[in-house]
Amino acid sequence: MANVSKQTNGLKKALLDDDKRLDGDPLRDRVRSLRIPTEAIAGNPIVRLVKWLLALGLIAAVGIGVYVYQPQIFKSLYAAKADPDKYATKPVASSPAAAPLPAVQAADSGNIVLESKGYIIPTRQILVSPKVSGMIVELNLIEGQRVKEGEALAKLEDTDYLADRDRAKEMLESARRNLEELQRGFRPEEIEQSKAELSETQFQLDKLQADYQRNAELLKRKMISQEGYDSTYSQYMATKRHLDRLKYALKLMEDGPRIERKQIAQAQVRQAEAELRKAEWRLNNCTIVAPISGTILKKNAEKGNIVNSIAFNGSFSLCELANLADLEVELLIQERDISKVFKDQECKIRAEAYPEREYKGYVSRLMPIADRAKGAIPVRVKIFIPADEEGVYLKPEMGAVVSFMKKG
Repeated sequence: MANVSKQTNGLKKALLDDDKRLDGDPLRDRVRSLRIPTEAIAGNPIVRLVKWLLALGLIAAVGIGVYVYQPQIFKSLYAAKADPDKYATKPVASSPAAAPLPAVQAADSGNIVLESKGYIIPTRQILVSPKVSGMIVELNLIEGQRVKEGEALAKLEDTDYLADRDRAKEMLESARRNLEELQRGFRPEEIEQSKAELSETQFQLDKLQADYQRNAELLKRKMISQEGYDSTYSQYMATKRHLDRLKYALKLMEDGPRIERKQIAQAQVRQAEAELRKAEWRLNNCTIVAPISGTILKKNAEKGNIVNSIAFNGSFSLCELANLADLEVELLIQERDISKVFKDQECKIRAEAYPEREYKGYVSRLMPIADRAKGAIPVRVKIFIPADEEGVYLKPEMGAVVSFMKKG
């Protein structure tokens, strides 16, 4: 350090000596005369304006940088505070091969014959639609709600269906009463009444017969006109025909109704019963229930909508329902790899959203037809899901990687 100081002092002294030696040099004096005084530069307003503009530009640049990069800066700071281990400086490994795979994973990789990506789907996904049309007056469902089989999901307006049911009940009651009357036959009082009418007609016929015979004798003696004889004869024949009709009627009453009339009445009763069952079926289906136990995946209607299961436009269903404990992975296996897959083959499934969670499964189905455009065959893999994880991690339409294991 002492040597450096001595050299510096010597250099300064040499410069001063040169300056003194050059004093009085005309060229040096001329150059000095061309210099702008420092005081003139400092007092110039243009120079001051340029300095202020430069200072304002620097401040604006700093402000824009803070505004643009502030969210990233604070986000990084918050992330570092929330997870200090993640952002902590980690030592660099001395060798790239210093972290070998776990023994279990290595063993599993040796047993895997094929890996493929697919999508999780429900084994049964039901579109819950009404069996009758009508306006929704009650709706008891939301997405993600778990329902039990037979639980009421919605109710439709039932005014028309209730009136149809009541009308069918009255028609059935009328048909039954008619059949009951035919099967029971006529009352004894009605039969006695017919017998009495028959006896009265028989008495009248006997009297008219006597008058007719007497007038016939009088006509022969020319003691009565032809007109009087014809009148008596007409009354006698009419009463005789009436008596015959009463006899037949009494015979029918005593024998009872014809078998054909009973069969017609029985058919009318069966028809009325069918109409009543249909009306009750329509009325009961105004309350829409869950066909299976499962989870509501999607709601397709709201209260006040008019739904119709056969409609092409508008609301034709209430919701989509599936059992999230019964899931499969749908995959497309290339034709060159399909020989490695067989029914009931053991599989391991990992969802892309939760790669640390592994589920067991097996090949449930190899579809009977291939996809010509993709040169692949659809395969379904059944997943075993614990009861406490139903609908928690695995959800329909999520991506999943399936590892097909060796046989045995």
